[in-house]
Formats: sequence, C-alpha cells, structure tokens
Amino acid sequence: MSSATTSDSLALPDPDATADSGEPDRRDQPFAGDLRTVRILWRREMTRFLRNRARLVMGLAAPLLFLFVLGNGIGSAGGDLGHYQAFLFPGTLLMVVQGPAVAVGTVIMWDRQSGFLRQMLVAPVRRGAVLAGICLGGATTGALYALPVLALAGPMGLPYHPRLLLVLVEVALLAFALTALGVSAAVCIRRPETFQIVSGLAMAPAMLLSGALFPVGGLPSWLGAAVLANPLSYGVDALRRTMPDPDPTAAAPAWFHAGPEWWGWAPPVLLELALVTVPSLLLLLLAARRFSRID
Repeated sequence: MSSATTSDSLALPDPDATADSGEPDRRDQPFAGDLRTVRILWRREMTRFLRNRARLVMGLAAPLLFLFVLGNGIGSAGGDLGHYQAFLFPGTLLMVVQGPAVAVGTVIMWDRQSGFLRQMLVAPVRRGAVLAGICLGGATTGALYALPVLALAGPMGLPYHPRLLLVLVEVALLAFALTALGVSAAVCIRRPETFQIVSGLAMAPAMLLSGALFPVGGLPSWLGAAVLANPLSYGVDALRRTMPDPDPTAAAPAWFHAGPEWWGWAPPVLLELALVTVPSLLLLLLAARRFSRID
C-alpha cells in the first residue's frame, strides 16, 4: 500500500521548496492551491483504480451474484414476482458503490501508518480540500464501478432509456455521500482493524434495511421505522423511481414502486437525495476539523 502512495509522484505542495524556488507562496493563492490539491488526490485515486484490476473484479462479484442468483431465484416464482430482478437492480448499484467508499477509508488508515497522511497535513493546503479530493476520487471510482452494472440493464428486464444517464448521475452523488461517510469514520478511528469491523457492522444492516432486497410497503411497524430512519432507504428509492419501468406497455406491480412514506406522503426524488448527501456533508465538515488534529 505504501509503495502505491509514494511511487505516483503525487506529493502535495512543500512550503520550504516553494520558498527556496522563489515562486509565489501558494498560501497567498488559497483557491488555486485547493484546486491543485483536489486534482492531485483525485488523480491518485484514479491511478490506484487503474492499477488494481483485480479490485474491480472482486468489487463487482458479490453484487452481481445477488443480482443474478437471488434475482433469478425469486423472480422464477412467477406471478407478481416476475419483475423482482429489475426491482433488485437499484440496490445492486448501491452495493457496487459501497465497496469503493469503504476502500477509500481503508486507504486513509494505511496512509496514517505510512506517514503520507502527515505529509498532507503539513502542506500549505486546507484540510477540507484534502478531504474533498479524496471523496471526489471515491465518487468517480464508484461511478466507474457502476458502469458495467448499468450496461446489464437490458438483460435484467429494464429498457435502455436516457433516464439511465440520470441514474448514473445519482449513483455518482450517492457514491460521494458514502465515500464521505467512510472518510469521516476513517478520520475518527485510529486502527485499520477497528475500521474494518465498524464498517462491516454498519454497512450490512444499512443495506438490509434500505429496501434494496424487499419492498418497504406493508412492513411491521418496528421494521418500517428502521427503514425510515435509514438514509440508504431514500437513496435506493431515488434510483428505483428514476429508472424506467421494466415493461413500458403495462403498469408495474404496486410493490415495485413502494418506497418510504411519511404519513402517506412520498418524498420527491430530490429530497430523497438530499437526505443522503446533506448528513454526509455535515459529517465531512466535522471530520475536516478533526483531520487537522490527526497525529
């Protein structure tokens, strides 16, 4: 891991080198320095993504297994369950971007141990720019992971429609939010082993309670309350409502579009996306303040 971080020549600005070279201090140009920092860290994530093809294959294996095996198994029951594979598709997209989000947090943990994190903290750049670059790289990686899954929309019973481009934009936004959550957790947790345990314990129940695997309408009151309190429920529902119907000539079953409701009112898609991204951004702001105190 350390060789990947040191061999890319993606060092952040060095204040001593800037002073010796006679160039203007980047601290006098904060916006330009922040943009350069975001670009460097984004490129670092892209370099890591392109160099590790096995990570892409492994990241797609489990979600596609759910989509093909579980989708075909339950969908073969017939009746109203014939569209179950298409119903499972949005949850599969969210599962795909979840992996890169956790991976970015793991990279921060190893950067702390290798000393690369300390180099970022002593550079004359804002901590928020550092975290923004990391999250932007994770969001781009998540969107790239989602592309091959979106290409399977046709075999999964969903027509190829321009609305799938909107789905890709939503996936990138949700990937940024999940990466922000992973980065925030990595900033607050010091041990990589603890981070892996916490992320596993948090993400598995969140996915199960998001409506990715089963309709959320008509659930018991205690289970319905857990679904409504889960931000990922709104992300899955936003993706499902944006996607084209599996059969344009006939109405989808009632359970297909059953999403979270507040006293009988279904929040619009934009509000659902905001319910996922805004808390993530607030946690990222808190993490940026703590980030400057990491030793």
